[in-house]
Amino acid sequence: MKFGFDIDDTLINLRQFAFEIYSRKLNKQVDIAEFHKLTDVPIHSLFGLTREEGGRMWNDNRSEIYFTACPPFPNAIEVLQQLVEDGHEVYYITARAPEFCEQTREWMIAAGFPVDPDKFYCGMSDTEKVHIIRKLGLDYYFDDKPAVLDTLAELPLLKAYVKDTSYNRQLTIPRITDWHELLTVLQEAAGNDGAEQQGSR
Repeated sequence: MKFGFDIDDTLINLRQFAFEIYSRKLNKQVDIAEFHKLTDVPIHSLFGLTREEGGRMWNDNRSEIYFTACPPFPNAIEVLQQLVEDGHEVYYITARAPEFCEQTREWMIAAGFPVDPDKFYCGMSDTEKVHIIRKLGLDYYFDDKPAVLDTLAELPLLKAYVKDTSYNRQLTIPRITDWHELLTVLQEAAGNDGAEQQGSR
């Protein structure tokens, strides 16, 4: 099967890592509970920044946010490695800006993610992801952003999942809280397929 994954805040805990960098650089301590209450993707409001100030803060620190010590979510690397080991295809589809694509791919490899350069897509807008997902004929796709997941309704055969976070709780599609849950999903799907095959005999 073909599996597609967004990267930021789907496989790696990017926003919380940025939150920690902002706290340190702005010398402003904000309760982490406030971060987990955010219903929007941007984090600048937690630090009293305007949208414009937040944009500058993000851009000024983007390389540090992207390419230093941002942690993967628990079990993300191990589960994707298991998918590849089991013979599945793993694709990455990230809307990071084109100038960061090569370094992002190398960072992912260094972190331990199984990356085939031919299955790494980068540099599109959020709303353009659907075209790549359709072209690849993915069986499963995982993302955190409602703006992306809302575009996938036109792909009825795709099994889309949302990576749980505070700003996507309104979505009613299937949800992944810990990446180990994906293996359970696949085991249950395999069991259901087996039961259907037996029933059709």
